[in-house]
Amino acid sequence: MAYEELPPFAAWQFVDAVDGFEVVYRDASGIRGYTSAVEAGQAYAVHYEISVDALWRTREVHVHNDTARGRRSTVLVSDGKGSWTIDGRSAPHLDGLYDVDLEASACTNTLPVHRLDLPPGDVVTAPAAYVQALDLQVRRLDQSYRRLDDHRFDYHSEGGFNAVLVYDKYGLVLDYPGIATRFA
Repeated sequence: MAYEELPPFAAWQFVDAVDGFEVVYRDASGIRGYTSAVEAGQAYAVHYEISVDALWRTREVHVHNDTARGRRSTVLVSDGKGSWTIDGRSAPHLDGLYDVDLEASACTNTLPVHRLDLPPGDVVTAPAAYVQALDLQVRRLDQSYRRLDDHRFDYHSEGGFNAVLVYDKYGLVLDYPGIATRFA
């Protein structure tokens, strides 16, 4: 399915385990966003910029957080063919990945959906470079998407998390059960 060009901005309210929100803006090379949340009694604010290529493969990610422990930042760079660096150092544990998934973001689930052209019923594994909100640690996240129809994907990630994600005409998540709901 071909999605329409991203709108100038979008916003989500976090639900259930996390209290907070996310706002993202479209820019020439991808998206930039901000999240603020409290999770398990810990507050954080995250600012990110994600550049993607014409095929929606993540190419560069800048993530900055602010917590009670102070500020941190990290930079991930991909060659678009599955090789990554983190802060300029080779990251072989991320080999073969094309997407980034930020713990503090509902929006990053749009990246594989835009990149993958799946007919209804097809399933694809789409592991991602997962950036944790509080400490900016980066690890591999195994996940898969099964297209149910033009606006719904059955999403599975490691650890047994399953949800049917509902997307809009832009390929942005409208409803991410247990995580976030889009309100703008």
